[in-house]
Amino acid sequence: MKELALKYGCNPNQTPARIFVQEGELPVTVLNGRPGYINFLDALNGWQLVSELKQATGLPAAASFKHVSPAGAAIGLPLSPILRQVYFVDGALRLSPQACAYARARGADRMSSYGDWAALSDTCDEATARLLQHEVSDGVIAPGYTDEALAILKQKRKGGYNIVQVDPAYTPAAIEHKDVFGVTFEQGRNAVAITDDMLREVVTQHKILTNEQKRDLLVALITLKYTQSNSVAYAKDGQAIGVGAGQQSRIHCTRLAGNKADNWHLRHHPKVLGLDFVDGIGRADRDNAIDLYIGEDADDVLADGAWQRVFNMRPEPLGADERKAYLATVTGVALGSDAFFPFGDNIERAQRSGVTSIAQPGGSIRDDHVIATCDKYNIAMAFTGLRLFFH
Repeated sequence: MKELALKYGCNPNQTPARIFVQEGELPVTVLNGRPGYINFLDALNGWQLVSELKQATGLPAAASFKHVSPAGAAIGLPLSPILRQVYFVDGALRLSPQACAYARARGADRMSSYGDWAALSDTCDEATARLLQHEVSDGVIAPGYTDEALAILKQKRKGGYNIVQVDPAYTPAAIEHKDVFGVTFEQGRNAVAITDDMLREVVTQHKILTNEQKRDLLVALITLKYTQSNSVAYAKDGQAIGVGAGQQSRIHCTRLAGNKADNWHLRHHPKVLGLDFVDGIGRADRDNAIDLYIGEDADDVLADGAWQRVFNMRPEPLGADERKAYLATVTGVALGSDAFFPFGDNIERAQRSGVTSIAQPGGSIRDDHVIATCDKYNIAMAFTGLRLFFH
């Protein structure tokens, strides 16, 4: 099949709409549902991201996409009992590496992942399908599906869940095009492979990057390759934990992603793990309640008349001093940036979220100041020489 008609484009008034290839066959097959224009943008970008993560790390990978940027991305490292609790994964469910990857990707920023498009590097198995079964999700792309997984997923959304199979052998054309205002843009596809060879130029006094730091920096950089620029990503334990996308100022990227990373860590706080939710609460309501509880708007969920709709008992507030003290214990976070840091204020913000390693292109006239700020906090920073703008 060379083309596939779509219901409409980005918005209902944008018709006609289709996806097509000039030569050969489309690399995707719709197994169920009717994916839309934005769905396919998320699916194809998500597939590229997880394919590259798998190639770079050797482990199954997953991504949770929303509006052409990843809310989360991860490789399939096992989940600890606490992570299962944080991600609301049934303790009795046996997880495959692919399922672990999706649980991590979805759990990075559950608020942003609501209604996501899932991308999987490997065959979608029953365990992964059972995770997707209970999440609000628009669809999934994978190179294959087991019969058990297909049977589960075809029951979602009253049988209308979008399931797309991609040809893993497909190689896109070296030149890509994009039309804006009737004008066609042409460029070479960004086919550069991101590997740990790019992390060799450590420019700080702290010269050693551990294998774990290199892994997490690769996760951050590959995630950034498919994130709307400007963008910054924080990563830890094989997964992105905070992605700041589409900001005009890099410090705003760093703050946004850092705040998301802080929230990810605060969800591990004993007070959060001990929240006693009412029976039957929806996943979205529960996630929203946690987001409010750990933030500055906690009164919205702790006030009389509000908490009773969410909790069996009113929880003790998580005060600002408690949040600050807990986050002060965080360390071992990796940070990637899609372009150079122009000022040391980005490093100042990053270190408050436990960042101990950084990868960025370098090339700013203020590189010396940025390096000195890293040295102030004993942060190891590598210059990759590679800009990763994505628009």
